[in-house]
Amino acid sequence: MKNKLSIVLMLGIVLSTTSCATIFTGTQDSIAFSSNPEGAKVFHKGIEKCTTPCTAKIPRALGKQMVAFEKEGFEKKEVKLTKNFNAVTLLNIILGGAIGVGIDAATGSLTKYSPKKYDVELEAKP
Repeated sequence: MKNKLSIVLMLGIVLSTTSCATIFTGTQDSIAFSSNPEGAKVFHKGIEKCTTPCTAKIPRALGKQMVAFEKEGFEKKEVKLTKNFNAVTLLNIILGGAIGVGIDAATGSLTKYSPKKYDVELEAKP
């Protein structure tokens, strides 16, 4: 009986301290980018991620996230990435894992990017 109680107690501790959204859905999303015309460089936080058409992994974060499209001869275009609540986080709330919710918040996994595809129209410089 004592052994079973120990197992149940350990399982409860593990479940209450896990960060479900971080573990199950990761800390970044793959997002597809395209532009008209093609060949624009995509930047996130000043770091070049890819050249359109392309897919890049963008780390999740709670704050506002922007990507910039740049192509020679065209105006720079910035796009705000939109996010939704990551429902997997509810597992932490249901299981009482305050530590896990904190970890999900710190890694940005409370949210996920949606949509997963962005198309931009670049304007030629005058």
